[in-house]
Amino acid sequence: MSSHEVVLIPGDGIGPEVASAAQAVIDATGVDIRWHTYQAGIASLEEGDRSLPEELLEAIRQYGIALKGPLTTPVGGGFSSVNVALRQRLGLYANLRPVRTIPGAPSRYQDVDLVIIRENTEGLYSGDERWEDDDSVVGLKRVTREASLRIARFAFNFASQHGRGKVTATHKANILKESDGLFLTCAREVAKAYPQVHFTDRIIDALCMDLVMDPNQHDVLLCPNLYGDIISDLAAGLVGGLGNVPSANIGQDAAIFEAVHGSAPDIVGKGIANPTALVLAGVMMLSHLGEDEAAEKLSKSVRNLYESGGPLTPDLGGEATTEDMTRELVSNLKL
Repeated sequence: MSSHEVVLIPGDGIGPEVASAAQAVIDATGVDIRWHTYQAGIASLEEGDRSLPEELLEAIRQYGIALKGPLTTPVGGGFSSVNVALRQRLGLYANLRPVRTIPGAPSRYQDVDLVIIRENTEGLYSGDERWEDDDSVVGLKRVTREASLRIARFAFNFASQHGRGKVTATHKANILKESDGLFLTCAREVAKAYPQVHFTDRIIDALCMDLVMDPNQHDVLLCPNLYGDIISDLAAGLVGGLGNVPSANIGQDAAIFEAVHGSAPDIVGKGIANPTALVLAGVMMLSHLGEDEAAEKLSKSVRNLYESGGPLTPDLGGEATTEDMTRELVSNLKL
């Protein structure tokens, strides 16, 4: 069996709780992983370091892979988003967010199976804002042909490799004719090289309506940065909430796997954080490492837990603790 070196970023808020759970469950698959733990965000600042230490960046560059708990981003002030900085500094240009129904999870929809692919390095999330005067702020939305073509190729390659029949580019090119227009033009250009994959495009507000009316009419969603973030949260609501949705940030030389949800400061220390999203991020990580058998085994453990009715945390309608769910997931791996 191969041995793997993986950076673990516990995060802050509920991050250490769900990261510990995910680490325990991944270790229980039997895959040989040597974990290298580094802090970031508030936890790093509390240790007297920067919110994004250079040592962490170097470790991810060295080992090429990380599992990350959620990190708090202050609202309206404070330090800049560490999540965004990690993606930009490491060139993690593709954000991959599968959104799938877990049978047994509370949801009003059935058989949802979407994949959101989000450009991860530019757009309004570049954070380039400036005051023009005391009463006006300008935010720069940068869209480049290079990044747009790159993420479009990633989306169509993913669709081809995973038997996905349709890619839908999301945009607001009817209003943002130059910036979103360039993104859409690039998507159309790349689509010509993949005749086996049906291509369409949808204005972002209409796409939101589509997903609420019938999410099964879409397959792979190709999104600019901001739209992809919003759409992934909307889509998470179709399958029981943010606690059930994993994410991967993928670049040429590194990848970071994480939950879609945030640091949930309102439940920190209560022991009731749902570890599912980060465990499923672990499934994605194992697949990325080539440990497909372990990935399927862990995915099956999650399915068994939900299909059997629990134990489930309060956000899923149960009364279980994080530890209860973790223990059950480990137990399922032995079946």
